Amino acid sequence: MSRSKKPDERIVYAKIHPSIGIARVGNSRKNDGYYIGPQVVEPEPRPPGYYRDSSGALKREVAEFRVYGYDGSGRVVRELQMEDGVEIEWTVELANHKAAWYNFELALDIPEAATAPASTRRNANIPVPARGKLSITPGARCIDRPDTQGKKYRFDGGRFLGTPVPLGELRTDALGRLLVFGGHGKSASIDNKPPVTFANNDGWYDDTSDGPVTARVRLDGRELEVAPAWVVVAPPNYGPQQKSVRTMYALMTDLAIQSGQLPAPTRPSFTHDLLPIFKSLCDLQWMNAGFAAGFGYGMPQHLLDPAYLRKLSQPGDTYKELRRVVATSFRNPLDQDVSQKPWPWVYGDAMDVPMPPIPRAMNALTTTQLALLERWAEGDFVADYDPAAQSPRSIDQVPLAQQPSMLDRAALEFCLADAFHPGCEMTWPVRHATMYLEPYRWRHRAKDDPEPDYGTTLTPAEATSYNGPLYAQFPGSITRWMAIPWQTDTASCRSGYQPNYDPYLPTFWPARVPNQVLDVENYRKVMNPKLSREERLAAFNKRSDWDRTLGVGYTQELENMVKHFDRQGMVEVRPGIPDDPDFPPVMQVEDRGGKSMSAGERLITDTAMRATAIKGTPRQRA
Repeated sequence: MSRSKKPDERIVYAKIHPSIGIARVGNSRKNDGYYIGPQVVEPEPRPPGYYRDSSGALKREVAEFRVYGYDGSGRVVRELQMEDGVEIEWTVELANHKAAWYNFELALDIPEAATAPASTRRNANIPVPARGKLSITPGARCIDRPDTQGKKYRFDGGRFLGTPVPLGELRTDALGRLLVFGGHGKSASIDNKPPVTFANNDGWYDDTSDGPVTARVRLDGRELEVAPAWVVVAPPNYGPQQKSVRTMYALMTDLAIQSGQLPAPTRPSFTHDLLPIFKSLCDLQWMNAGFAAGFGYGMPQHLLDPAYLRKLSQPGDTYKELRRVVATSFRNPLDQDVSQKPWPWVYGDAMDVPMPPIPRAMNALTTTQLALLERWAEGDFVADYDPAAQSPRSIDQVPLAQQPSMLDRAALEFCLADAFHPGCEMTWPVRHATMYLEPYRWRHRAKDDPEPDYGTTLTPAEATSYNGPLYAQFPGSITRWMAIPWQTDTASCRSGYQPNYDPYLPTFWPARVPNQVLDVENYRKVMNPKLSREERLAAFNKRSDWDRTLGVGYTQELENMVKHFDRQGMVEVRPGIPDDPDFPPVMQVEDRGGKSMSAGERLITDTAMRATAIKGTPRQRA
């Protein structure tokens, strides 16, 4: 039933949410071969096979955008929808400038960049007059009425050196909410040369992209000012339930606090500020064998064990020393520690082989997160942990006033702020406040104010200068910093580069790109009560290399990732064994497209997952 169409004078402006939306490529060609990206911070786990279509192809992740009306005091009045008679004209412009930009060597805003050679242009053999042909620029698309098919709003017309490269399309749902689809994961070489490196492959293109999302809104005959948004089309998410220990939302929150755009928090909430950090460490047990041994179920540092969690969440002096020990286990950049041992066990921006003895070779939590950990260790925190509490599992369960901020947060919670080398969805420029109109919302560059030509090289001084690339953004300016094609970086993103230290640790991007996983065969053994407990324990603790199907030899691995990225395993939630000291009630298992699981097994697993939810079970780069 539609809402009242009476004039609403309370609404004086509007905003698009999420402020930064994330779409992801997938090779499904079916009209329904997609899913909407996360809209809450703890979304409901999807049943096995959900992320693939009936042929086994990967579905595209779609970014959904909504418009919310605000009153003069900045309060949310309501969502503005076409079905209510509100006139909404959406405009999106996607572009891909990777091949026309500069090679990635390392983040240009870290001290190590000052003494490194300047970044040279990709495809430097293409002369300046022809370099525009390296950019894939199909132009803007507009949609002003509900259209669930999107055939009229495809981002066709863009070319790479004459080769057509579609970047996706626009649709809406029945209410007029915008759906932005990215490409199908198509990457290729114009001259049929193989990829040779993780980030810079001349003659190559891919169909990732990014660009502004704007809307013209007329409400009761009035045209409203509308805060714009952005969409980033990124690689697939092979760990849909995983979060990085330092998420992109955490990074952007810290940036806003450090720049004075947001107030600094005073007392941390255990549930909202601290528990997510502990949970991410434990959940990475399904993506990396080192994290499984350190933070996995039944291990000494399984921070989610109910008894352990009760102690961590308890105020007062009884467990003060335990809080202190946990807090000081995290790496703090102020210590200038060059060891790989502090938490998190994740590589940093300056990682290299062999590991250089510098602090930035390893990652750390944000300044804000570390400050909140310190307050928690001292006992100055809100003891609000309730083991029976349930987070909203869909945006419809979130109160209206909180929906915009939830949409903003959810999109960025599932993006990485791990090693910007260069990164998965986006990279180091996003940690500069000059890019932001307001927290979590980037500035847009006017069409009549083009970016200057920085010449044949890009130095750190030029990159961070006034009117440099870290200010207002234009279509394609976010993803141009990323690897080309994206598959070569994903295939290169591994763990344990120095086996004499640890064959599994540290790791690069385990939340998006798994390292070692529990495969279906071992999962079946774990779930088989006819086997001995010793056999089941051995199966549970065995992890298989996620990249084991890419072949032998670095070049072949890169080529196979380009051709068959859909064959890589998705790490999915499946039922475990309730009330068992050795096996968790919920597990995450690698799925490679249905070949290792029959339809009957899928049905049984799906039914078990639903029952579990109802019962409320806790939930080579050189």
